[in-house]
Amino acid sequence: MDTGGSSIPDEEWERFLREAEAGTAGAPEEPSARARMVAQRLREETGPPEPWRTHQPPRRRGKGRYAVALLVVVALLVVALKPGLVTGWFGSDDAGAPLAAESVRPSAPPATEGAGQRPTLDEPFRGSPAARWADGAAGITLPAARATGWMSRKQVAQALDGSRAFLVDAGLDPGVLRGERPAKAIAALNPKQADTKAYLASAFDSPSRKNNPLLLFSRFDPSYARPAGEVVKTRGRITYREGERGAVEVTADVTFVYPLVRAAEGSGGVARTVVRREIVMSWDDPSKVITEPGTFTLLSYKVDSANGGCDNDTGYFVPAFDEGAGTGEGPLVDPYDRSASMDDLTRDRSEWECGTYTRT
Repeated sequence: MDTGGSSIPDEEWERFLREAEAGTAGAPEEPSARARMVAQRLREETGPPEPWRTHQPPRRRGKGRYAVALLVVVALLVVALKPGLVTGWFGSDDAGAPLAAESVRPSAPPATEGAGQRPTLDEPFRGSPAARWADGAAGITLPAARATGWMSRKQVAQALDGSRAFLVDAGLDPGVLRGERPAKAIAALNPKQADTKAYLASAFDSPSRKNNPLLLFSRFDPSYARPAGEVVKTRGRITYREGERGAVEVTADVTFVYPLVRAAEGSGGVARTVVRREIVMSWDDPSKVITEPGTFTLLSYKVDSANGGCDNDTGYFVPAFDEGAGTGEGPLVDPYDRSASMDDLTRDRSEWECGTYTRT
């Protein structure tokens, strides 16, 4: 007879049968199949049995995971608000990644890692923060257009495009960089503006400290220097607001980085000239200001250049190709630092006084 794995000895089992047949009082009853199964399971288990139909509450989660989550949130906020503070936390894998477009004035100058590396013909921006800047017009950020002053949203968008086109024609056109007159850029200036007419009348033929074409236009003497490649790096932004008499007042604050070599064929030494300009343009209501369609009035313009020539009234930027040359005796200036306003940058020196530039 199958005992279902019971541990009852044969002698006990025979005694049980005899007493059951005799009707002996208190004879043991045969264990049920379920009892035998339970006994077998208990023998096989190594730990204490789990109570039947009992509830085991979930294990309490420690406070550690909440602390980790809080640290993650704080880190994300730091990255969003002060991305410069986390530069280099995760190695240099992203050191060469392009920078996002500039939408507000930065709070600090760019890092100086690699500043001692010399540029080459193959890598003219080597060792410069501009290596991560955008090329040409792509580095000049435009804001979203909205109806302002006398202009509709569509007209404001056209004015913003026209402002950036002027910067491209004045500071990026290959012919202008080679010393040609910036005809397209000049065509965007209000021909009815008397002081602008006087400036342009002598700026190119008889340049002077007052009427210097470099205030608005980037030019290099082709007999002295030529661009090293076709790429000019830029970084900056355009903003706007309502000005006087309902005009749309546009301000451009842009830094241009020009790599150059000597004019002689076969020259290999690369120098860089860094130029930052702030130009304020007024797109006037033609019913209130005498102007020509598609032109703007110049309200102000400032320039700061590194390795472009001190006290320069030649009408061309004159870069120095010898390392360490071309700096002045003024305070230390990082030409890539866009955290200071142009007013702060030029307040304590004259228009063409050179600072001591820390790099180019």
